Amino acid sequence: MQPSPKELFGQYVMPTYAPGLTLVRGAGVSVWDDAGKEYLDFMAGIAVNNVGHCHPAVVAAIAKQAGTLMHCSNLFHNELQPRLAQKISRLALGGKVFFCNSGAEANECLFKLARKWGSMDGRHEIVTMKNSFHGRTLATMTATGQTKYQKGFEPLMPGFAYAEFNNLDSVKAALTPATVAVLCEAVQGEGGIVPATPEFMTGLRALCTEKKILLFFDEVQAGIGRTGKWFGFQNYGIRPDGFSMAKALGGGFPIGAAAVTPELSDVFQPGNHASTFGGTPLACAAALATLETIEKEDLLGNAVRMGVRFMDGLKALAPKHACIQSVRGVGLMVGLVLNVPAKPVEAKLRENGLLCIATGDHVLRFVPPLVVSPAQIDQALAVLDRTL
Repeated sequence: MQPSPKELFGQYVMPTYAPGLTLVRGAGVSVWDDAGKEYLDFMAGIAVNNVGHCHPAVVAAIAKQAGTLMHCSNLFHNELQPRLAQKISRLALGGKVFFCNSGAEANECLFKLARKWGSMDGRHEIVTMKNSFHGRTLATMTATGQTKYQKGFEPLMPGFAYAEFNNLDSVKAALTPATVAVLCEAVQGEGGIVPATPEFMTGLRALCTEKKILLFFDEVQAGIGRTGKWFGFQNYGIRPDGFSMAKALGGGFPIGAAAVTPELSDVFQPGNHASTFGGTPLACAAALATLETIEKEDLLGNAVRMGVRFMDGLKALAPKHACIQSVRGVGLMVGLVLNVPAKPVEAKLRENGLLCIATGDHVLRFVPPLVVSPAQIDQALAVLDRTL
């Protein structure tokens, strides 16, 4: 008898995760496990499947490109990479783009670019926010303002300092003559779905401009339409010097990128930075199809409409359930704050057919595909009501 996927996982895969279900199929906002049970997926692969599972346009683009040219290395041009770079540039900043494979790599690119830019006057330090999350590499883990991710991996990478999110005075206090950049999230995702305040964002931009410090945003989770704008910072009417993206960019296929303004576009020169799999024809085909789908199906608008419907529905549940403390979020990046531990509630919701993810100790994070319908929003609210 063949061992089960769970048995093989336990025997051969490093235990960096502790998965429960074995999922075998997905379509739109639904996934199915190996027993045939259907779930409403309000995790979306942790904000990855923004156009839904197996969107026909993305599937077709990947299949076509897989039979044409999957990889050729960046020692050669490929037809799709510059098209994707142009598309991203036109969505924000108007500068150039570096392609990689993940959000952590995209943030690493910003760190290196900031240090290269600041090297002429000896500046290298980057200020990030407490309660942030920027990745699992040594540098991005250090940039992450949560000690629970850093414990056991000391000594940490030098060159990072921390400030309080939504506290401009704290950022000012963290600046030194060595500060070259500030990295921030428009909405802290792993930190509990905490949106930045307008005053903080505009103040941050003014401060960085005044001090001649680069302002970067981590858009790995909030980007690609999640908040109802292409990128989370666009909700605040400010222009950063650069930003990272990944997760939803490829519609489920791995791809990351860092975009910068024209002023920073040529800081890197050949040999300064690289990625073997960055911007392959296959990844770029998936990303182009994803971005085109978001435009054609008005998924930015749907994120706004369904986000309002969902958050209004969650607020309406609050008087019925004493464990609900508050609701917060932007677009379809929604947090339900509880006064009880969130993890057991997440598990019970899973049993009842709704997938979400606990973040922090007391927050349920809901990041459904942007294709979610009013009926599916209402279904999720009903499951949540019944479960609570």
